[in-house]
Amino acid sequence: MVTYKDAGVDIYGEDKIIKALVSQINFKRTDAIKPADLDGHYAGAIEFGDYYLVLCTDGVGSKMVVAEMANKFDTVPIDMIAMNVNDAICIGAEPVALVDYMAVETITEDIAKQIGKGLNEGLEQSNINLIGGETASLPSMINGVDLAGTVLAVVKKDEIITGKEVKKGDVIVGLRSSGVHSNGLSLARKVFFDIANLDINSKLKHGKTVAEELLTPTKIYVKPVMDMIKKSDINVKGLAHITGGGFRKIKRLNKNITYVINDLPEPLPVFKEIKELGNVDTHEMFKTFNMGIGFCVVVSKEDAEKVIEVANQYLIPAQIIGKIDDEYTLKDGETVKNTVVVKYGRNEFIME
Repeated sequence: MVTYKDAGVDIYGEDKIIKALVSQINFKRTDAIKPADLDGHYAGAIEFGDYYLVLCTDGVGSKMVVAEMANKFDTVPIDMIAMNVNDAICIGAEPVALVDYMAVETITEDIAKQIGKGLNEGLEQSNINLIGGETASLPSMINGVDLAGTVLAVVKKDEIITGKEVKKGDVIVGLRSSGVHSNGLSLARKVFFDIANLDINSKLKHGKTVAEELLTPTKIYVKPVMDMIKKSDINVKGLAHITGGGFRKIKRLNKNITYVINDLPEPLPVFKEIKELGNVDTHEMFKTFNMGIGFCVVVSKEDAEKVIEVANQYLIPAQIIGKIDDEYTLKDGETVKNTVVVKYGRNEFIME
């Protein structure tokens, strides 16, 4: 059975690296402009009068390798913007501006135009402005093209959403993803190209080519989620962007509760093909991919249908996929708490 680690990505190793890095950083401004205490949330923020200024930074990742294989670069900028804005809205902040960074070995005008086209589409979907950026030619360092960006978002201090209000009895509404998004590409590439010996234009069982499936851009959830937040009859308590590591990151909202995800929709066809072609363990699939749910909204049970209605207005399928509890008893009789439990078919996983 192939794993994400076999493909070169060790998510638990990454956790250790991040902890090692953060352990050496303890400086904080103590004047009026100081960081908000968000305890490892999806986004960071600093105080600015009555507001928090929110910053997120991210890149395309190894999805850019697929873009280079297909010579198609007009969707990956959407992924870069999506990975940033979808994190920013997790604390209720409205994205307003982007600066980008493109590092290249060499680049043609055609590729630059494709990237520009994708940036424009991502900006429009997110309703933000591109206010600057940097392009660096690094032939001795970069093989191909790498694209990253930083997004600025804003939220009033009294309107920030951290997840601390999430409690037993609340429900988790899952918003459908558009596909693999921009996480787990190293494992997907290993399965398709190294194990199944497919090429970029090979057709998969469900009809799409490998390129079409892997280059489908990440869904941008800004407009529907901001609408949910602004509606007076919906009390949004928690928001989670489901990316690398799957549902394990939902614990960032509130570490003192148990998330029981027990009513997931059928995974998208691409995930079934990755699992079958690579003989990937189901637990490994859920640790690596979004499995068809790209974003989660936590609300009280009476608000769930309103959230689903807003998502549907933006043509995003949504449903209740789980609930919040104090603890959960596993099939073997063990009781767990302060964690994420995923039930899918006969499978039951603790997402640590």
